[in-house]
Amino acid sequence: MLYREAGDFKTSYTADNQTFPIKFDRWGYWAILAIGAVVIPFLVSDYWASSFLVPFLIYAIAALGLNILTGYTGQVSLGTGGFMAVGAYASYKLMTAFPWMDMFTVTILSGVVTAMVGAAFGLPSLRIKGFYLAVATLAAQFFLVWLFNKVGWFYNYSASGQINAPEREVFGIIVTGPNTQAWAQYTFCLIFVVVLAWLARNLTRGTVGRQWMAIRDMDIAAEIIGVNPLRAKLTAFAVSSFFIGISGGLFFTVYLGAVEVGEVFGIQKSFLVLFMIIIGGLGSIFGSFAGAAFLVLLPVILKLVGVDLLGWPTDIVAHLNLVIVGALIVFFLVVEPHGLAQLWRLTKEKLRLWPFPH
Repeated sequence: MLYREAGDFKTSYTADNQTFPIKFDRWGYWAILAIGAVVIPFLVSDYWASSFLVPFLIYAIAALGLNILTGYTGQVSLGTGGFMAVGAYASYKLMTAFPWMDMFTVTILSGVVTAMVGAAFGLPSLRIKGFYLAVATLAAQFFLVWLFNKVGWFYNYSASGQINAPEREVFGIIVTGPNTQAWAQYTFCLIFVVVLAWLARNLTRGTVGRQWMAIRDMDIAAEIIGVNPLRAKLTAFAVSSFFIGISGGLFFTVYLGAVEVGEVFGIQKSFLVLFMIIIGGLGSIFGSFAGAAFLVLLPVILKLVGVDLLGWPTDIVAHLNLVIVGALIVFFLVVEPHGLAQLWRLTKEKLRLWPFPH
């Protein structure tokens, strides 16, 4: 009886076109945002910050970026890990070359650098698509990892080839380095998630987003009605890479603090983010968050139940995680291609009619 749109009148076009037209959804959004911004920073522990909250927020940004490119524009990409590496190494070079630069500027500029690299690698999308575009982005993945491994300038010629994030403060609060507190890591990532989710939501609802979806549905028809394929595809690659670059920068500076590119940003990272948007739902902002939360939380739950409660060996639980993820991907591709986002939409439809279905 709570989820109703009856009596929720709109008296202006702005009110009718708002992001959450149903009042219950708006209240839920503000309640979740208030809990996330005001309550959780006071309760979060080091374990939950490092095992779930911080990686969830960072992967949600990466999933948003890939969803813009794959879900909204229909351009398949297997180079997410490589583009995250661009964001991470751009952050490292900016932090070491310009020590006076604040972390907000460093992270945003890392996204801008990744956007330029992503647009360059998006040029083949003008001539190829589908499986061939996936192979081209896969080549970008391998090339970028090879580049950061072999060219010493990117890791300042350190003997180990590893990059380490220097300690930085924002308004007197340490946000990078080993002395960073859990709530500071979480809050810094939360700020970027809120802003980027708002940006993604408004981009996909506006002119740019409609051009992306027109290209996704049928590029020839889109060109006939006046959509410029060059501009639409390159903006999708640039915006997607901007999001992924910021997630890569946060993954290095705030979450890990030290990175070796082959281990952290390999092809497994590209598939992990791709699985997030498949399970969460292609072409959905909510699906990006749902998929990221599910794939970050699943290993934590399996460890708590399998290892800590039932006493199973750690390797068995790790293999079980892979089996469950693989089975879910097959299930969603066959039964529900729109993922958890569609299940949530169906649940809301049921709630609107409950308890009188007819």
